[in-house]
Parts: sequence; C-alpha cells; structure tokens
Amino acid sequence: MTVGRDEEAGTTHRVRCRLDEILEERGMTVTELARRVGVTVVNLSVLKNNRARAIRFSTLTAICAVLHCQPGDLFTVEPGSRP
Repeated sequence: MTVGRDEEAGTTHRVRCRLDEILEERGMTVTELARRVGVTVVNLSVLKNNRARAIRFSTLTAICAVLHCQPGDLFTVEPGSRP
C-alpha cells in the first residue's frame, strides 16, 4: 500500500493514515505499538505522519492484530480529482 508522494508519476497520493486517532482510541502510545509490533518508533512515525511510501503487508497485519482493527480502519482516501 503506497502512502505519500509518487515520485515516478509526479503526483501526490490522497491516502492518509489514521494511526494517531486509533492509538488515542486504544489508549496506546506509538512506543508501545512499536514494541508490540516489532518495528521502530521511527518507522511508525513515518507512517502516522503520512511520509511513508509503502508498508509491508506483514507490518500492516501486525499493526492490525495489535490494534484489533482492519486495514481500512487505518487508512482513508481524501477526496480529489481522478487522474
């Protein structure tokens, strides 16, 4: 799943990560999620700040398992014109 700027196409993706909102709802910190998922805080910060260009399905699966959510709960697509 690609999030952020697509340099090859020269366009900006409209996919946005809702990780901050979900963490707040769960009463969990990024540090705790990183520990439980087995990734770095830096990697999760890149994702939650919408600077990530991609996410491994294994990482996405682990995040969803820890947060008891679905991938669609983590990401939204902002309205905009179609390419």
